Amino acid sequence: MGSGETPPAVGGGNKPTIAVFNSSADTVDLLRTALEAEGFQTVAGHIPEVKKGELDLIEFVNHHAPAVIVYDISPPYDANWRFLRLVRSAEPMAALQFVLTTTNKPALDKLVGETEALEVIGKPYDLRQVIEAVRAALARTS
Repeated sequence: MGSGETPPAVGGGNKPTIAVFNSSADTVDLLRTALEAEGFQTVAGHIPEVKKGELDLIEFVNHHAPAVIVYDISPPYDANWRFLRLVRSAEPMAALQFVLTTTNKPALDKLVGETEALEVIGKPYDLRQVIEAVRAALARTS
């Protein structure tokens, strides 16, 4: 599939839904804009709201049924990595595809071991990497 093509629909909808979770509202907006420009439908949440219990992630996922979750791991990396592992172990999260992002992959990998996280610092090439990773994750769901 070329980069200008609309991604295949997941779950019978016109566009696959991609959930974007990040601590930064600006980054959420940047990722949503890039994903929507590629033909994805997006929903978003802010990780601090999940951690404080203001946003129920399980309810969010059940309601929006995202095909892929783009999830950012920010400092402190060790605590946020543990939180992500807890999140991913819960139903229905365990069955979902995740694309992980971070602003400092070497620091994250040093603390938790080698990860598949993409380093995103707001450059256009970062966004292309995320979009391609979302496409790859969608391909694994079909």
